[in-house]
Amino acid sequence: MTRTKANLAASTAIATAATPEVRTVTLDAPFTRGETKIETVLVRKPKSGSLRGLSLSGLLNLEYGALETLLPRITDPMLSKQDIANLDPADLTQLGSEVMDFLLPKGAKQDLSQRT
Repeated sequence: MTRTKANLAASTAIATAATPEVRTVTLDAPFTRGETKIETVLVRKPKSGSLRGLSLSGLLNLEYGALETLLPRITDPMLSKQDIANLDPADLTQLGSEVMDFLLPKGAKQDLSQRT
């Protein structure tokens, strides 16, 4: 039995979503691009090269311009600048929170979890 391209992509996405370097964000306000309804977005941990031209403080402060530049580089399906501009603010916050969590060192995450 041969796998179709869609089945292969789906199984790859599921396997990838289970790794700590990829997170799945379920959108509060799904949107349609062409004939495809986008309800979830995979966000992968950015490598240093993905951060070129960006300020880490801008990303950690969830600045729109920084997220608008970074998200197309690290999302699947790839979010365009137009997609990002039309996102519900809650969804932009969810995506930005995942980015922020990826950027925090382990020690900082432990400190935060001990304080709460």
